Amino acid sequence: MRRLAAKGERLTVGALPSVAPIYRAMPQVTDVIEFPFAHGGLQFRARRNIAKIIEGQFDAAYVLPNSLKSALLPFLASIPKRIGYLGEARIGLLTHRLKNPNNKPPMVAFYSALSGQTGIEADRPQLQVHDADIHQTLTELGLQRGAYAVFAPGSEYGPAKRWPAAHYAAAAARLNLPVVLLGSGKEAELCQSIASTAHNCINLAGKTSLAQAIRALAASKIIVSNDSGLMHVAAALGVPQVAIFGSSSPLHTPPLSDKAVVLWLKNDAAYQPPLDCAPCFARECPLGHTRCLNDISAERVLAAMHI
Repeated sequence: MRRLAAKGERLTVGALPSVAPIYRAMPQVTDVIEFPFAHGGLQFRARRNIAKIIEGQFDAAYVLPNSLKSALLPFLASIPKRIGYLGEARIGLLTHRLKNPNNKPPMVAFYSALSGQTGIEADRPQLQVHDADIHQTLTELGLQRGAYAVFAPGSEYGPAKRWPAAHYAAAAARLNLPVVLLGSGKEAELCQSIASTAHNCINLAGKTSLAQAIRALAASKIIVSNDSGLMHVAAALGVPQVAIFGSSSPLHTPPLSDKAVVLWLKNDAAYQPPLDCAPCFARECPLGHTRCLNDISAERVLAAMHI
């Protein structure tokens, strides 16, 4: 977004309601169109209806997902320039196509290449949240700025990316400040299992909107999380963080922040025996032991927090 804005482009983002608040916090984004699409299925009629509304309004479309259906709407809207990766049989839908890399490059570099530029050296995603909005959210949630930590123990991808709940609880119980548990409604039970053990926890999973979660995160002292969406939000807000990696790789999706500490046993020379299986990028540990996460102790995370 920053690269495109620097080229003088006025940016409108089309996004699902579940992630739209993140784009609204991007200073380079002028407008956000919320798509009424459900996961799965082509939903051709809904895409055609939106295409009719936006036809003639845009000069270019940058299609980030690699799916055919994602490229369909810009095509139906007759947007002259349509840029994206080759993806799923999209040759006729895109006017400018990039070849998919064979390896797994850093994700930011992967998407930034759509701007026509390469490299990620200067790329540090940044989100901006207004103080008035933060104050309102803290009042609504009964929180005090800078006086709590955030733990985000969930991960949509699967258990092979989740540090164990018992470890989160052990770390939380050792802190001398409140711990706010953030996540979606799907993670409410997971967070409650942590809160039932560590009584300094406030379980807000499923009780906030994403916009409220972003503001609560922006005002926190520190966050501990898995490789998840909230990890990247924290990095973009410049919040001190400890990011715990298991089956995925910080070489691929790192938190791009100078205030981030990454814990990943794969690159720990002192850890024995070496994790030759990592990163497997699996949703569940194919070997059944999940050593990559189970063997990261609460004490190690607490030491990395420096508080």
